[in-house]
Amino acid sequence: MRWEDKADLPQVTIRATIVGLIIGSMVLTSNFQFGLQTGWASMMSLPSALLGFTIFKFLPISKKFTDVENVYIQSVAVATGTGPLAYGLIGIIPAIENFLMPEETGLGRALKFSFWELVIWSLGLAFFGVFIAIPLRKQVIVKEKLPFPSGTATGILISVLHGNEPNNQNAEVDNGLQLAEEGSDNVENTVSHSEIQRIDGVESEDESTDESPLIGKSKEFHSNIKPLTVTFIISSFYTLVAYYAPILRNIPIFGATGKKYLWTFQPSPAYIGQGIIMGLPTVSYMLFGSVLGWGILSPMAKILGWAPGDIDDWKTGSQGWIMWISLSIMISDSIVAFFVVGAKSLKSLVAREDDYEADLNSFLELKDVDEKHLISKNATWCGLFASSLLCSICLKMIFGTLVPLYAIITGIILALSFSVLAVRALGETDLNPVSGIGKLSQLIFALIIPSRNPAKILINLIAGGIAEAGAQQAGDLMQDLKTGHLLGASPKAQFVAQMIGTIYSVFFSSLMYLFYKHVYNIPNEIFRIPTAVIWIDCARLVTGEGLPDKVPGFAIFFGFIFGCISLAKNLTPATSKYHSYLVYLPSGVAVGIGIYNTPNFTLARFIGGVISFFYLKKYPVNRVSLIILSSGLVLGEGLFSVVTMILASLGL
Repeated sequence: MRWEDKADLPQVTIRATIVGLIIGSMVLTSNFQFGLQTGWASMMSLPSALLGFTIFKFLPISKKFTDVENVYIQSVAVATGTGPLAYGLIGIIPAIENFLMPEETGLGRALKFSFWELVIWSLGLAFFGVFIAIPLRKQVIVKEKLPFPSGTATGILISVLHGNEPNNQNAEVDNGLQLAEEGSDNVENTVSHSEIQRIDGVESEDESTDESPLIGKSKEFHSNIKPLTVTFIISSFYTLVAYYAPILRNIPIFGATGKKYLWTFQPSPAYIGQGIIMGLPTVSYMLFGSVLGWGILSPMAKILGWAPGDIDDWKTGSQGWIMWISLSIMISDSIVAFFVVGAKSLKSLVAREDDYEADLNSFLELKDVDEKHLISKNATWCGLFASSLLCSICLKMIFGTLVPLYAIITGIILALSFSVLAVRALGETDLNPVSGIGKLSQLIFALIIPSRNPAKILINLIAGGIAEAGAQQAGDLMQDLKTGHLLGASPKAQFVAQMIGTIYSVFFSSLMYLFYKHVYNIPNEIFRIPTAVIWIDCARLVTGEGLPDKVPGFAIFFGFIFGCISLAKNLTPATSKYHSYLVYLPSGVAVGIGIYNTPNFTLARFIGGVISFFYLKKYPVNRVSLIILSSGLVLGEGLFSVVTMILASLGL
């Protein structure tokens, strides 16, 4: 079937919606499990597409199942699964409930959220990012053909599974990935050109038809589903065993002294899988952070009396002390990278527009679906206004006069501006700088909100949450739209998928958050909610709260060092003879993560990174297969965490 006719095929179907919500629920559970533990969350678009194909392949509902319906499934799954991050349920809400002091709320008492308050909060943050992405689609995907490597890889995987060639977009894929390789400041997360050539270069032996779309790529399917299934079973088995043998979560590999300073090992298959996905450079930076924070700074702060409390105490212990160093490093790296990538993106936009005017014929024909499959401009702007109004109403319903209306409106305006840059950065580098966006918003609001306002820290957290939600949702939808554009899917159908997944996720995310909190009494030794600590500490830092003894000097020193490193990594062009050496300079965000997570989380990820390095060295074109394999490790432990939660709630 021609690419131009694909959008007319049925996509928004009841069967696809149900399957997408089921897969999205699995991803959401996994993201809660690891988000509350380590702050790590993922779109999981590749495994979602593969699982969707698998379900239809083995069930009698597979008749006339097409690649564009598969796109719709993974769009629903991604919209559902990323809810915990988009709504701040692994960071901002736990920070407000667990770490915000009564005098910092403006009420003189702690804040706790009911189920319906969480739903209202999530509804307020859920939609404006979606409407931000819609008007950007034509510019960044159709005209500029930005690569969006994860979206491209997902689209080509779907086309291979269905036995199709991904329309006549080969030049677009090649040119887009060329840009990604030249402009990426996050090389370990960028899909390489050779990977796409491998997937795209598979010859189709059987023509796909409407009646039998699952014929033609059985070999490719089995080569992907088998490792996913095996690793899922292994990870699930570990989760059940570790529940009854907690020693597996903290093996004292360095003896009693190591255990005292929290140097233990957790052989979690999911953490190993995450390390495989991250790659050796990133996990090496994290290990460097662990050694710096937990091997040098933490013992030093304890021995010298700068942090006299217990090691694992956030307030008086060395864990809380080194957290400020981590925060300084991440803020410095994120803000420098954000401004540099934003400036480069705007510069490239202007350059491309000049090129269009100079010689339109030098570009590929702009190919897009029929207007009837696009969201109209009127609907887009009305939706953006309505979602912004909904955000204002929802936040006022929860916080009342504590949060002034001008602060909410300012937060939405900042979210709109930052989301544009975030989408462009994601398109060029496969990196959505939501962390830097959130911290930058917190810094701006520290200047806007009067220091005498008793709720200034609460307002600061909410403002950061608004900005981060907008950038996260806009980026996720744009990756999906890239996938759909490669296959000829209807953007309107993907918008429907996003809305359905989002509405479902609002309720399911709120329920799962309360479930985790009730069963495990979070925070605890397993669920340390480190992202929440980062949010609250950043809010206190930018609003002028005092720092622990000796922290300011160390924070300034390391912040300056990693700010310079970030500048060097982002300004050095790919054509420079020094570019290949940049991998030896540690990324500030990764180092910061290594500091604020205890070593047992980092060590397993480092093992995963080593596995990834040697596997790709032997099989350099199999990265997509490796991601699918590692996704099974993550999903197995994440999904079976629900089983262990039920066992815990029953007292078994």
